[in-house]
Amino acid sequence: MNALLPALSGLGTGLALIVAIGVQNTYLLRLAVSARLRVVVAAVLVCAVSDAVLIVAGVLGVGAVVERFPVAIVVVRFVGAAFLLTYGVLAARRALRPSDEAIRVTADDDGVPVPVHDDGAAVPVHNGHVAPRDGRGAPAHAGATSVAGRDAAVEVVTATAAPTGRTVAGPPDRTDRTDRTDRTAAPTMRTAVLTMLVFTWANPHVYLDTLVFLGSVANQQGVDDRWWWTLGAVAASCLWFGALGFGGRLLRPLFERPLTWRVFDGCVAVVMLAFGVLLVVGA
Repeated sequence: MNALLPALSGLGTGLALIVAIGVQNTYLLRLAVSARLRVVVAAVLVCAVSDAVLIVAGVLGVGAVVERFPVAIVVVRFVGAAFLLTYGVLAARRALRPSDEAIRVTADDDGVPVPVHDDGAAVPVHNGHVAPRDGRGAPAHAGATSVAGRDAAVEVVTATAAPTGRTVAGPPDRTDRTDRTDRTAAPTMRTAVLTMLVFTWANPHVYLDTLVFLGSVANQQGVDDRWWWTLGAVAASCLWFGALGFGGRLLRPLFERPLTWRVFDGCVAVVMLAFGVLLVVGA
């Protein structure tokens, strides 16, 4: 019971501090509704582990070092501001000039965006090849590849399948309109992790919140209770980022409509630009 009370106190304090609309939470929600499950898992781990490292460092007294070197926070502030303003402009551009596609998620594809027709119907896929609207042109054997033209598919026969060595190909300037996906909605693992690392570690507020504030509050709990309090604060980060990352996937059907992406990207732009401006002016 003696350990439970400081742990619950740390949990409550951590949740009160972290549950807010910010750049980190906004980007994690975007990944939740657009990326593969493994990408979301990686992003959640980056957020949770980063918070845990910073909170523990604050308890160990690193926050005092940060307070003695304010120039370091100034450098981080301007680097973070530049990144946030750039990302905000890109989000605003997506909102004002969107693509005409939305993600289509099936039950067994683990969140992989699937090409959709202009009317919203899913495009059939055979062995990784997109079939045309009328369903023709599926590869007849392992050595054939389906290349969809504007009106019909043309079968491409490889050299092993054609004794004459000739290859039949469709017009080079024709591309099936249905073989398009909203690639901006599905960040890769590398892009997602690197972007999340920047949003986390290039934000000066995270150092003030974790190293300074949480670290100082933890050390006020006494020698015996401070680590239980720290455990509660770390658990708060894990619970929140896990709930946001995995719970946000329930919103994926809503994001099958391009209008939803426009509204969401507009909100992202407002958040990123607002935080970027606040960092520039020193707020």
